[in-house]
Amino acid sequence: MSVDESQESAAGVPAGSAGTTAGEWEGLAEQARALAEGRVSSAALVRRSLERIEATQGTVNAFRRVRAEAALDDAAAADRRLAAGERLPLLGVPVAVKDDTDVAGEPTAFGCAGEFPPKERDAEVVRRLRAAGAIIVGKTNACELGQWPFTEGPAFGDTCNPWNLAHTPGGSSGGSAAAVAAGLVPAALGTDGAGSVRIPAAWSHLVGIKPQRGRISTWPDPESFQGITGIGPLARTVEDAALLLDVASGNHDGDLHRPPAIEARAAAGRDPGRLRIALSWKPAQTFTRKPLHPDVRAAVTGVARKLAGLGHFVEEAEPDYGLVGLAFVPRATVGVGEWAARVPDRSLLDPRTRAAARLGRLLGGPVLRRARAVERRQQQRIGALFGPYDVLLTPTTATPPPRIGTLAGLSGWRTDQAMIAACPYAWPWNVLGWPGVSVPAGFSADGLPLGAQLLGPSHSEPRLVSLAAQLQDALRWHERRPPGHPEERAAAPVTPGA
Repeated sequence: MSVDESQESAAGVPAGSAGTTAGEWEGLAEQARALAEGRVSSAALVRRSLERIEATQGTVNAFRRVRAEAALDDAAAADRRLAAGERLPLLGVPVAVKDDTDVAGEPTAFGCAGEFPPKERDAEVVRRLRAAGAIIVGKTNACELGQWPFTEGPAFGDTCNPWNLAHTPGGSSGGSAAAVAAGLVPAALGTDGAGSVRIPAAWSHLVGIKPQRGRISTWPDPESFQGITGIGPLARTVEDAALLLDVASGNHDGDLHRPPAIEARAAAGRDPGRLRIALSWKPAQTFTRKPLHPDVRAAVTGVARKLAGLGHFVEEAEPDYGLVGLAFVPRATVGVGEWAARVPDRSLLDPRTRAAARLGRLLGGPVLRRARAVERRQQQRIGALFGPYDVLLTPTTATPPPRIGTLAGLSGWRTDQAMIAACPYAWPWNVLGWPGVSVPAGFSADGLPLGAQLLGPSHSEPRLVSLAAQLQDALRWHERRPPGHPEERAAAPVTPGA
């Protein structure tokens, strides 16, 4: 994959991306269907995934851990089960999970340096993936303890954006986003504590779903980062993201949050009806500058016009965020401190991480309790928007993806300022615990992906998924691929058959 700027077209669409169509066996649902119908083997799909990972580790660098031998063993077992007539939603399909998610036999370093012991048990979400037949090919890179919208660090290097290797895919689920965008796996899970699924989805031309709090179990943690972080899917299509959401959803007896079940994939096949959509440009108050890049404004305006053309009522309206940030900071920093306490050698942590952990110790106790106690009032104030409107449309980020290294060497305060300026739109929904979906909105003048965010009130994933699927049918974003994507190369085809 080249970072040559000459590969980008003047129209802002990367060269080689327009006019392509989805390749055979590239999507999650496509692979599941092909396996069930006997048109391809799990061994062939997993081997192809592993070969692509190996070929791109020196450039994209999406993975922290690759389970090559174990994945091939699991694929062989899946082929035997398929041959015996067994059918499961993802039987034999390769997927990836993020470095903060426990996989039995693998360490969970969460972007940190040092030696971590292997985990004895799968996280509940991994148990559910395996129960659906999925093959876990590896764990993807994440920035240290998921704090920043980039995926870089001394423990693993730089994870690069497949659309332009000089730029970040975002973070903290940047490894999962890069793996899907580069065609290494058809879908992957990330975690979202301040936009960490939605931001890399926007900057990697993917669909990213932040579900309702508790929709996907965070066990062995009863909740993650004091309830602001949840697990969500990244995929090229709404159907694939919804399928992975359905498979991963469900709870452990120890979970603190247990929302009622939904059927996301079924929602992806339904017409959303005529909706009232509020278009918002104003982010929540943080007392820092957050200028909106003109390319982002133009892209999201285009999405709003497309929604209006599809028959929806769209007008500008702003939610009343109040001082929601005062509730976010204690929960986020206490969460950093809780994770930092698990690290074997804390001297290896980034100074910004150690500072955040110290702040978390100061903000724990009464401050944290007050921050959590005001959540209901914040939900009522911000949720008042969903009387006159059904959906809130905002940019996912305020800027296109920055270049690699832009934030890496900054002080803690400068990092926070730069992070808030680039990504001011996603984090309030983590405080509320409500769902959101980032969808591709187009490209910047430099050919970098941009995203728009569909946000809803409590338990509104089905409506958001239906609307996102309707947008995908109109915009056809899934037909575009990064330069150097396997579908753009004369790669050897997958050998069908078991």
